[in-house]
Amino acid sequence: MGPQAEQPKLPIPGVQNLIAIGSGKGGVGKTTVSVNLAIALSQMGHRVGLLDADVYGPNVPLMMGIHETPKAIGERIQPLEKYGVTLMSMGFLNPGDRPLIWRGPMLHSVIQQFLRSVDWGELEYLLIDLPPGTGDVQLSLIQTAPLTGALVVTTPSDVSLEDARKAVNMFGQVRVPVLGLVENMSYLIVPSTGEKLDVFGTGGGKRTAEAMQIPFLGELPLDPQVRVGGDSGSPVAIHGEQDDRAEGFFRIARSVEERAAESRGAKKPTIEIAD
Repeated sequence: MGPQAEQPKLPIPGVQNLIAIGSGKGGVGKTTVSVNLAIALSQMGHRVGLLDADVYGPNVPLMMGIHETPKAIGERIQPLEKYGVTLMSMGFLNPGDRPLIWRGPMLHSVIQQFLRSVDWGELEYLLIDLPPGTGDVQLSLIQTAPLTGALVVTTPSDVSLEDARKAVNMFGQVRVPVLGLVENMSYLIVPSTGEKLDVFGTGGGKRTAEAMQIPFLGELPLDPQVRVGGDSGSPVAIHGEQDDRAEGFFRIARSVEERAAESRGAKKPTIEIAD
């Protein structure tokens, strides 16, 4: 049997940059990064959307402090909005602790509906918070949507880095540019002493990025206030770039802004002008 034909990647009307945020494993703070990055880009003056594609464990509603149910106009789902970010999540449609028991084809269907049946409007950035791993949801998305690029979130621990490499390789195999690696929970500053503790190791994210020849977008500390902000629906990025807790997210947002522009430019054909 010959190789399977590649599915057409149809653009999302009105969306300029489609960026996936993934990780090889859970527990690395990927949704925390996604939420604060979306808010940072919005505060930088961009029109931003955030799609929570983790259909089994959607955390964006909690972290954004929004629990309404989207309405529909005709066949178009109207997304919700908070902190200047347009939002859609399975958590809006399946609230509470009731689990979803779905197989691959159903996951493919819901992801396509979230991409193409939601009235996203005109967006400069649509961030997609992927579930951890390299399974059906990730493949359904990256095989049918024209991603500008992807971010991979890891911690410095060897276990997390091993799985992060798998995520990087997955994106590489389907020809999605990796815009960079983000190392979350890099260190803890002890409040009483100011001492820096490397809880999960040190330097692993940067070494991994260099070895895999992808950009390293920086370290984010393990900060209790970031956790409190997410649990209370008030992410630290809402306090602006001058806030010490938010500064790292804005720094990464500026790197994403720059690398997304480079990725778009690389995909455009060169036009030669005759003399």
